[in-house]
Order: sequence, then structure tokens, then C-alpha cells
Amino acid sequence: MSFRPVFEAHSWDDVKASIYAKTGADVERALAAPRRTLDDFRALISPAAAPYLEQMAQLSQQRTRQRFGHTVQLYVPLYLSNECQNICTYCGFSLDNKIPRRTLSSVEMLAEAAVLKGWGYEHVLLVTGEANQTVGVDYLEKALRTLRPHFAHLSMEVQPLDQVDYERLIPEGLNTVLVYQETYHQDDYKKHHPKGKKSNFHYRLDTPDRLGRAGIHKMGLGVLIGLEDWRTDCFYTALHLDYLERTYWQTKYSLSFPRLRPAAGMLPPKVEMSDRELVQLICAYRLLSDEVELSLSTRENPTFRDHVVQLGITSLSAGSKTNPGGYAVAPESLEQFEISDERSPAAIAAMLRRQGLEPVWKDWDATLTALAR
Repeated sequence: MSFRPVFEAHSWDDVKASIYAKTGADVERALAAPRRTLDDFRALISPAAAPYLEQMAQLSQQRTRQRFGHTVQLYVPLYLSNECQNICTYCGFSLDNKIPRRTLSSVEMLAEAAVLKGWGYEHVLLVTGEANQTVGVDYLEKALRTLRPHFAHLSMEVQPLDQVDYERLIPEGLNTVLVYQETYHQDDYKKHHPKGKKSNFHYRLDTPDRLGRAGIHKMGLGVLIGLEDWRTDCFYTALHLDYLERTYWQTKYSLSFPRLRPAAGMLPPKVEMSDRELVQLICAYRLLSDEVELSLSTRENPTFRDHVVQLGITSLSAGSKTNPGGYAVAPESLEQFEISDERSPAAIAAMLRRQGLEPVWKDWDATLTALAR
């Protein structure tokens, strides 16, 4: 079982044309549908849906409250290393970017962890570049063993691994893995990833299948918005999600929609996505799936995050640093990309409470189970 045959059955150009051919009548049918299909999703992300944004937002908010209540999970990235063997046109950690490289030791990890614990965090996302010799499975296993006693929930956004590697890390406390395809446009993918293991489009495409077979609790999907036509890329994300939910039904899923941010020496966005279009996408994802978690990072500015958190978002990062050692050990090291919302976790939690939302610092599942009792 693999997503690849499903992917190969869909032509990029045909998918794109079908999205841009949608009409207002298609959007109205999608909004009225009791259970929406992938074809409905095409209508909801199409230009024809722009006049219906207010209705989409109202429905998205209703469905989010019905499934997730008024809770919003808070998480924070912990960058362990900026060493990378890939060349990527958009990333500050790219191999051809001549920056000082740093990989945290166990002692340094604990120093970073102490800051995050002091802020109240229990959910931490471990992030590294893709350098197998330096931050391979042995290093990741050591990191999980070091940090597991200190946090309730450990996620990873690292290089794609083999199934056996995930099976090795899950017992060490790995709960969630985020793996973004970056773009589903196969030819453009090669242009943006000319060197390194990441240049293997199909190995990355098959990663969620390996995670599902390994029995991961949750996985996160997404594309980097700005590399290609966002509507087409996000349809493929929805197609991938639909396949995974049917195939690995015991696994939970999250989606992110990072817009390309400035990074030292890197490529500017090819395609711009407006704030209204990002709201449209968030609402379309929620109307497609009640269960999927939707995450918004500090890439977005404070005003936008404050407004959109009511419309479908279920998790937010706060106080983020995108450089290894950024919280305590080496705060001046180069960031992977620039963040936009620099408010503290306490300020984000206060903003949520002012809006009648409850910030959650621990794992979703335990919280929702307790609320249901």
C-alpha cells in the first residue's frame, strides 16, 4: 500500500485547471453538502469561493468548536542542529549557505529545555537539519532519551527516515512526526532540491506511509506556500490526507500551511498568498475534515494570528526560536527563517483567554479525554 499510485493518477495541470474552472454554483453546492468530498474542496479553494469567505469562516468556526471545544494547544520548536547535507533554495540551513554550524549536546539540550519548562511548555517539537552522519537516528534517539523525562509530548521535524528507524524511536517517546512535501510539483521539486537526500522526491513522498506502517501516533503534513501554485499544492495535500486517513485510520493528523519567509541568501517566494487566501485555505481544510488538527506558527504576524485563531486553528507556536541554542545556549546563531510573531508564550496565552479560548500546554488526547469525563 502506497500513496504513489494515487498521486500518479492525478496530473498537476489537470488538477490546476479543474480548480480554476470552479464556479459560484460549485462553491454553493460544496457549502451545502453534509459531507464534503475532494471535489468540494477544489471548489472551496478556488477563486470562485472568495465571495463566500464569511460563510466559510462561520461554518469553519462552528465545526472547530463542535470537535475541539474552546481549547488551543500551545507548542514550541526546539532546534537541535542546523547542520544539513541538502541544498534547498529557500532554507537558511542549506548546505551552500556558508554559516557557522552547531549541534547541541545533551547538556545543551537540557539548558534549552529548562527555559521552555519555565515558560510552561509540555509539548516540544524537535527540529534538525538533514545530516545523517551528525544528526542521524543515534543522535535522535539520544535526544529523545534526554528530553523525555522533562516533557509530556515530543514531536520531531527532521529528515525522513526508514520504517525501522521510526519503529526504534517510537518506544523512546516519539509521539508525532511532521514531514512536509514542500511541493507536490515534481519538476519544480527538483529545482528547489538539487542536491542531497532530500532531492529524492519519491522517498519523501513515501514517508507518511512508512510512518503509518510504523504505528506513529500522529503525523503532520503540508507544503511550503510560495514555491508553486498554492491551490494546486494544497489540493495534493488534501488528497494525501484523504488517502492516509483511510489507510492508517488509527493515526491522527495535523496540517500546517507555512508561507515562505525570508532567510539569509535564499530564494524569494515564486507565488504570493494573501491573508484572505490563507483564511480561505484554513476554512476549506476544516470544512473538508472535522478531525484534522490545524496549526499556525510564528511565521505569521500577531494581528493575523489573533484574528484567525477563532476560525479553525487548533494549535499555535509561541516564543519560537528557529536557531539551535536560541533560547539559552547560542541566542545569536543564524535562524532558519525569520519569525513574525515575537510575543512571549504568556502573551499568547493571555490573548487566547481574552478571546474565550483555553490554552493547553500538554497533549491534546489527555486534555480532550479529561474534558469528556
